[in-house]
Amino acid sequence: MTIRKEELLNDVVIKFAGDSGDGMQLTGSQFTNNTALLGIDLATFPDFPAEIRAPIGTIPGVSGYQLRFSSDAIYTPGDLCDILVAMNAAALKTNLRAIKKGGKIIANTDGFDSKNLRLANYPEGINPLEDNSLDGFDVIKMDITKMTREALKDITLGTKEKDRAKNMFVLGFLYWMYNRDMESTLSFLKEKFGKKDEILNANIKALQAGYFYADTTETFTTRYTVEKAKMQAGTYRSIMGNQALSMGLVAAAEKSGLPLFLGSYPITPASDILHDLSRLKNFNVKTFQAEDEIAGITSAIGAAYGGSLAVTTTSGPGLALKAEAIGLAVMLEIPLVIIDVQRGGPSTGLPTKTEQSDLLQAYYGRNGECPMPVIAASTPSDCFGAIYEACRISLEHMVPVMFLSDGYIANGAEPWKFPTADQLTPIEVNFKKGLNEDEEKFHPYKRDEKLVRPWAVPGTKGLEHRIGGLEKQDITGNVNYEPDNHEHMVKTRQAKVDLIANYIPEQKIECGKEKGKVLVLGWGSTFGSIKSAVLDLISEGHAVSHAHIRHLRPFPKNLGEILSNFDTVLIPEINNGQLIKIIRDVYFVDAKPFNKIKGTPITKGELIEEIRKYL
Repeated sequence: MTIRKEELLNDVVIKFAGDSGDGMQLTGSQFTNNTALLGIDLATFPDFPAEIRAPIGTIPGVSGYQLRFSSDAIYTPGDLCDILVAMNAAALKTNLRAIKKGGKIIANTDGFDSKNLRLANYPEGINPLEDNSLDGFDVIKMDITKMTREALKDITLGTKEKDRAKNMFVLGFLYWMYNRDMESTLSFLKEKFGKKDEILNANIKALQAGYFYADTTETFTTRYTVEKAKMQAGTYRSIMGNQALSMGLVAAAEKSGLPLFLGSYPITPASDILHDLSRLKNFNVKTFQAEDEIAGITSAIGAAYGGSLAVTTTSGPGLALKAEAIGLAVMLEIPLVIIDVQRGGPSTGLPTKTEQSDLLQAYYGRNGECPMPVIAASTPSDCFGAIYEACRISLEHMVPVMFLSDGYIANGAEPWKFPTADQLTPIEVNFKKGLNEDEEKFHPYKRDEKLVRPWAVPGTKGLEHRIGGLEKQDITGNVNYEPDNHEHMVKTRQAKVDLIANYIPEQKIECGKEKGKVLVLGWGSTFGSIKSAVLDLISEGHAVSHAHIRHLRPFPKNLGEILSNFDTVLIPEINNGQLIKIIRDVYFVDAKPFNKIKGTPITKGELIEEIRKYL
């Protein structure tokens, strides 16, 4: 009789890796949902191949999903893995450097035959599972493919269809190892394949086979448990960045009382926003999948002119194509939210890899003097609040707003304590209803104390006015080419954006003291790694602090004062140094850069090493 042990763990990092057809994203997301239901804190990092369908078994075709879960609060998906599930040789070769020494490797031996080894570019006759190169790791060899086929021998599906269920075998095995039940995944499978009995039964049998294999095989004597995290009381759900962003847009539309219109052209990694919103028509959401990027944004401009909360979504290459139309929206001074889910560039670049490389494009990437506010989300759940804020600024200040996310945020997941409707800041929308008693004629560019012009919906009696991309005469909005008027209008549009600083929160220190040796200043998806690194160094007694900027243009009014309170300002970015150029220009601070341009996030370990240089 096998004696089972149970071990309590505080923190675990698992990476599922295999061919893009092995279902690693589904496996990871199911383990993530199961984890979230237990109230355990988590962070994820899906790692997609850039090719739509790379050759099976090759390194470019490797798909991965990294999940970290803990009984403590966590902010990153982890630097190194405790467990790597390698479904083939290419998956092992791609991810070997990301496993902790002593970590577990669960290897599907069927994926290490001579063909797979050759496709993964191993030298002839070399098999890493047999040449002692994995000494120092706990290697668990399982012929997952063979055992899945054996479990499904009574099902009439073909071999190819049966092999698609081997990810469920792995998932069942890990559910046993981490002391979980299978109910959440059984419910998912029944909902997804309820009308396809054979496929449903194959997946359920494979899931159960993996679980019972671990339970009955004497090789595995230890099960692990991670306890519920000590988190703020409330109701949580697991959320991905693009999902949170879509919900934030709907919430802003509801709070402003406006219909939501999305004009978009599909592009990785922003397409999920279009998919999500297209399913929410019951919230008065209209989605238009345009024939190209330019049609996407110009349709949104038309919707904004007509009185909708108008949005367009894209990534870096699409943002470049939208540049002329963005300039039109700035000239018209209408509310429009442009969402850029950044990826590696330039050109087509790295479609499925993350980068923070569009900040300067968001700031300056248009012809002429064309200022607009820029807002960035920092985590998947922060996408909700950040896009809601972008909508508020756009609607209340009659200005296009650039919103920056990236692939890491868009596809990552974390627990989210979601707000209720009454907790959201009201969004005031004031349409011009008609001429006032003291007005003989409508003046479309007559401004209030915020330098905001009136929003006049077409068809409103007495408010007929001309729009277009030519320079406007101040107050009247007529076409005007006079030099003094042009300079005045350029400076007025800039002043309107600058004044928004009076209507946004002051910058706060995320962790650490108000003064010290090093301030780590971040924006966007570097949030988790910066906070984790700074908290570790603070616990060692170092005078380090972290500030993270949501409002990138205009900056919060007190940002300069905060920067002056530290000996060194370090700015980590997943680019070649973009925010640092702006900070140096605006505040004359000799900030120090830390840049990583590999299509992957900055890790906590890398950042700690860099911060120590300035201590």
